[in-house]
Amino acid sequence: MQEIKIDEKFKTLLPALDKNTYESLEANILENGCRDSLVLWGDILIDGHNRYEICMKHDIPFNTVNMEFDSREEAQIWIITTQVSRRNLNQKQLSHYRGLHYRSEKKIHGGYAQSRREESSDHNDHLTRNQKTAEQLSKDYKVSGPTIRRDAKASEGTEAIGETSLEAMRMILAEEVKIDKKELIAIASMNKEEVAEIAIQIEEGTYEKKKPDLLASGAPATGSSALTPAPGPYSPASALPSELEPIDAAIAGLEPLETAIGSISESLRGLLPEITKKADKTKLKATLRTYIDMLEEIDARI
Repeated sequence: MQEIKIDEKFKTLLPALDKNTYESLEANILENGCRDSLVLWGDILIDGHNRYEICMKHDIPFNTVNMEFDSREEAQIWIITTQVSRRNLNQKQLSHYRGLHYRSEKKIHGGYAQSRREESSDHNDHLTRNQKTAEQLSKDYKVSGPTIRRDAKASEGTEAIGETSLEAMRMILAEEVKIDKKELIAIASMNKEEVAEIAIQIEEGTYEKKKPDLLASGAPATGSSALTPAPGPYSPASALPSELEPIDAAIAGLEPLETAIGSISESLRGLLPEITKKADKTKLKATLRTYIDMLEEIDARI
């Protein structure tokens, strides 16, 4: 029998079956045998992990079929598109798949493999290529291009957790922990110690969403790089009344948005010269992403 290897990172991409579904699959295989072939890339299993586990447990024969890929990224894209086509995914898994798909496409086309000199000399070409990739995937997945790019950044945060704990990563993708896309994007910029601490909290069930210090921003506090709350921060939920039509709601939200932009701009002008520590930069990036998300939400409503 061919030796089969389990790649744990590939395995995390495959939704875990609940107890009843797994037992039904096991009963079916025991009665009818393993009718569907396991899919391999070389000696690595890329589809059929539950069937493989059941067959090995009960010494049931199975067939395999081999796929040819030029890179790990191509194998990953195949896994992603196969899983998406089965339509049994939650929103967290779909977001993660979209992000990984985008990053894999970029890497295949040299987005991550170029030297600094090559990247600099071909900068515009890379921008065009990446934009086209996002546009194409946005059509395939029926979401916006900015959503695809946010998914990519969030997937970096999920994988950072996975580098410390595959179990914590599995819990995130299974939606067993409440952690949103903004938090995952922030995690992508954290150091290993901070990520490890979050992974432990997720495993232990003690993780709680922490409000970034800069989310309700105003002018910098005297003698400190911290921002103090200012009146009137923009909030899509509060600024856009639910009873309004989408276009009217968007227009209604412009006035508080303009006020907020002025406050944000003034605050950041005072804050930027004081940004010297990596931790501060991380919080700043998280805050900027929050306001970008707000703008994109209004754009999506128009």
